[in-house]
Amino acid sequence: MGSAAIGLPALANLLVSRRARRLPPVLWGSGHRYAWHAGEVLFQRLGEGDLPLVLLHAFGPGHSAAEWRTVAEQLARDQQVIAPDLLGWGRSERPSLAYDGELYIRLITDFLDDVVGRRAVVIAAGMSAAYAVQIAADRPELIRALALVVPSGIGQGEDEPDLKDAVVHRLLRLPVLGTAALNVYTSRSGIGHYLRREVYANEALVDERLVDQHYRTSHLSGAHHALAAFASGYLNHSVRDLLPSLEQPLWLAWGRHAASPPVAVADLWLQRLPQAQLDVFEHCGTLPHAESPEELVHKLRHFLRSVTA
Repeated sequence: MGSAAIGLPALANLLVSRRARRLPPVLWGSGHRYAWHAGEVLFQRLGEGDLPLVLLHAFGPGHSAAEWRTVAEQLARDQQVIAPDLLGWGRSERPSLAYDGELYIRLITDFLDDVVGRRAVVIAAGMSAAYAVQIAADRPELIRALALVVPSGIGQGEDEPDLKDAVVHRLLRLPVLGTAALNVYTSRSGIGHYLRREVYANEALVDERLVDQHYRTSHLSGAHHALAAFASGYLNHSVRDLLPSLEQPLWLAWGRHAASPPVAVADLWLQRLPQAQLDVFEHCGTLPHAESPEELVHKLRHFLRSVTA
C-alpha cells in the first residue's frame, strides 16, 4: 500500500510531464538573454526611445511576460520596451532555489543595472509591483516613475510566511507528492478555473488557446519551484511603510472586478500616496493590461506624458 501511495502519484507526474508540449516560439519583439548569477533570464526588447519602459508580469500558474504582449507592441511605437520573464517563470531558467521576495528584488535591481542601464519607468503587475516599490525606495536613481497594475504589498501579499505556510511550502517542494498536488493545481481544468474566477472578468477571453498557454508554461521542467513559493506565501512583500517616502510619480491601474486584491484596496495606497493617480478599468479583473490593453495604453500614455513634461 505504501509503494502504491508513492508509485501512483509518481506515475501520474511522469505522464503529465510527457504530455506537456513545448512552448511555441515568441513572435513579438527581439529575444535576449541575461546571465544572472542564479539563472538565465530571457526578455523581449521592442522599440526605441530615451526613456525605457520595463514591464514586469504578475505571478501565478503560467504567468509570464506574454501577458504584456499587446501593451508592449503598442508602447513600442514610440518607446523602448523591455519585458522579462522573471526567474522561475515563463521561458527563463527555473532552478531549484529558495524563492522569495528578496530574491526577486535582487534580480530586478540587477536587471535594471546591467540590462536597462538607464533610469526607467517600471510598469509592474501583482506581486512584482511590491518589489518595484522596494527598489524605487532603495535605489531611486534606477526608477524614474512607477506604474502599478493591481499591486500587492498592502492589504494582500504583505504577511510574512508563518509556520503553516512553511509546512505547506515544504510539502509542495516534495518531489512526488508535492509535484502531484501542483499538477492538480495546474491541470487544464484547474488553470481554467483560476483564470475565470481569479484573473479575468470577461470569461469569454479564457479560451482554449489561453488555457493551453498557461498550462504549457506551468509544466516546463522546474516551473513548480517558484509556483510552490507563490502558493505558500513565500513571495509576499509588504510596502506599507515605504510608500510615504517614495519620490517618484506613481500611477495605479485597477480592474473593477479584480478579486485579489480588490479595487477597495486602492484606497489604502492613496491614503499613503495622495499624489498618486488612479485609473479604474470597469470591465476588467486582475490583468487589465491583458483584458483591455488599448484602454490601458491610452491611460498609461497620459501618465507618461506627465512624467516627461
